[in-house]
Amino acid sequence: MTPSGALGAAAGRRVASGVVHALWRPRTLGAWRVPAAGPVILAVNHAHLVDGPLVLGTAPRPVRFLVKREAFTGPAGALLRGFGQIDVDRGRPDRTAVTSALAVLGAGGALGIFPEGSRGVGDFAAIRAGLAYFALRSGAPVVPVAVLGSGERRGRVISALPPVRGRIDVVFGDPFTVDSPGGRRTRAALDEATARIRLRLTRHLQDAGRRTGR
Repeated sequence: MTPSGALGAAAGRRVASGVVHALWRPRTLGAWRVPAAGPVILAVNHAHLVDGPLVLGTAPRPVRFLVKREAFTGPAGALLRGFGQIDVDRGRPDRTAVTSALAVLGAGGALGIFPEGSRGVGDFAAIRAGLAYFALRSGAPVVPVAVLGSGERRGRVISALPPVRGRIDVVFGDPFTVDSPGGRRTRAALDEATARIRLRLTRHLQDAGRRTGR
């Protein structure tokens, strides 16, 4: 992680913490499970735009997320760049984003990923191979993160923002490593690793739901 990126991520953590605690009542569970130092990947479910800021503001260390390039426009884009977030082109293989993400891990930083690729139900039912690639390539442990309450539905519509002062739970799970027989990085190896990761993430989400009553 470059010094500017590290400083930006640290500043982003402070700002995000202030904002999310002013707007909502985030309850953080299991933050101690995130390794205090060294490379780590936070794999976060994604049901609402605020999931990223919620994790940034509650994680015990600065996090740099892979964020879709479309978000990097106007003032929001300037903030994201200033806070060390990484833009990624989801429409094609983005070597620059991959290199930047691996550099974060290579420097012992925390990388945030939404393995589902885009917002949805947030149930980890379908995840992409990117998470498995970064885990296999870097050897960094993966910490599953469940954000619960950000995307609660009112009728058939998701509100623009969660209710002000509403409770949102951010639950960090046990870290796990991902390996491949013989160190293979073939398409089949990625698919196998992705299937194993999806099982771990789904189990964490279910456990987080039981613990929080959601």
